[in-house]
Amino acid sequence: MINLYCGYDWREDIGYKVFEHSVRERTKAEINFIRLDSMGLEQGSNAFTMSRFLVAEMQQHEGWSIYFDACDMLCLGDVSEMLRQADPTCAVQVVKHDYKTRHPVKYIGSDMQCPNRHYERKNWASVMLINCAHWGWRPVTKDSIEKAKMADLLQFRWLPDDLIGHISDDWNRLVDEGQPVEGARIMHWTAGAPFVSPYYHSAPGADLWRLERQSMEGHHD
Repeated sequence: MINLYCGYDWREDIGYKVFEHSVRERTKAEINFIRLDSMGLEQGSNAFTMSRFLVAEMQQHEGWSIYFDACDMLCLGDVSEMLRQADPTCAVQVVKHDYKTRHPVKYIGSDMQCPNRHYERKNWASVMLINCAHWGWRPVTKDSIEKAKMADLLQFRWLPDDLIGHISDDWNRLVDEGQPVEGARIMHWTAGAPFVSPYYHSAPGADLWRLERQSMEGHHD
């Protein structure tokens, strides 16, 4: 059983449903999907900006879990294969993106439209392989999250750098930031997924997202 924590925002409900379907279709292991909305914490551009850091505590600091932003993603691989990269010496493993966004505004044309602020380690926390039992997560509680700066959490500033490990970049391809669609196991539209508004209808990989939605809804050409 894989505990898969997924960011959930009611404004992106169709994105979440398509993502969950894409995981179920391609993952051989049994998946326990756990939705994270705001959980009573501060919201950023999404409801789940802060709540993602509750995973280790919710797991009672036991075992491994995976976190995905989910709503603006499409899964094209078997999620259980990510666990093969698990490194017990690390508290968390991520794709360590090093880029500056080409989109100064995100969610254009929707009621979610907002500035797309640049910061170091941007989108590292959008996919996480979490070693819940690692001592590095012990200081992270709901109380501490409420007191922390959002940017510090998103950049894992409470952790020594050597406890932040890698996963291969195919597990978090920022396809609307110029990263290749080909070979992606997780396609991630960071500024706006294809369903958000007509502005993103032709985003890279949008046709794959629409095909997945058709599959979910039982439509066939």
